[in-house]
Amino acid sequence: MTPFWIALQFLTRLPVRLAGMPTPEQTGRSLLCYPLVGGVIGLLLLAAAHLLEAAAVPLQAALLLSLWVALSGALHLDGLADSADAWMGGFGDRERTLAIMKDPRSGPIAVVVLVMVLLLKFVALLTLLERGDHLALLLVPVLGRGALLALFLCTPYVRAGGLGEVLARHLPRSSAIAVLMVTSLTCLLAGGIWVMLAAVAIFFCLRRMMQQRLGGTTGDTAGALLEVLECGVLLVMALHVAG
Repeated sequence: MTPFWIALQFLTRLPVRLAGMPTPEQTGRSLLCYPLVGGVIGLLLLAAAHLLEAAAVPLQAALLLSLWVALSGALHLDGLADSADAWMGGFGDRERTLAIMKDPRSGPIAVVVLVMVLLLKFVALLTLLERGDHLALLLVPVLGRGALLALFLCTPYVRAGGLGEVLARHLPRSSAIAVLMVTSLTCLLAGGIWVMLAAVAIFFCLRRMMQQRLGGTTGDTAGALLEVLECGVLLVMALHVAG
């Protein structure tokens, strides 16, 4: 269970305490639990939606999105902001892009991207909730964190040192492939072919951008991938029910 607790502690702000310092192997195996952590987040969102069902739908959407962000401590939004600044300010240069990502300050590009992503998520949630469709609250967090597992499985980690390098180095590849297959099949059966096609298309498009600019991924670009993929899948689901 230690890898699961490591993943839950890292990906959420839930009160998790580890018994001791985890080994590199346990840290690497924690990646296998990322889709499961997505399921935990999804179940908490579903429970919150049930408690809020008497509230006005726009208020439900706003509160659920706020809870969604709070559960992760805005971890991935921070990565999205850093990546947006770096991509625009890096001017195609790898080293400049990596340097900007390390700057804790956020520029106007980061602010604009964050507002756009959160606005699109809110409107998509509002559309789904208006039609009584709560599946996205469970499905999208699982897909987003499954994408992180896929990214570390097939993409080099380009920063030396830190947690990301440990995750990538000690990830058991055969187990990761099995987890991804089960996660993908489950999400395909639950969400349908268009949801999975959207997730796969966004994943490979963003991965290609990372490979071309950086030769791999960083923690920030992984967070950006999760946020953009979640937003894209929510929009596809909202457009489907609206149609």
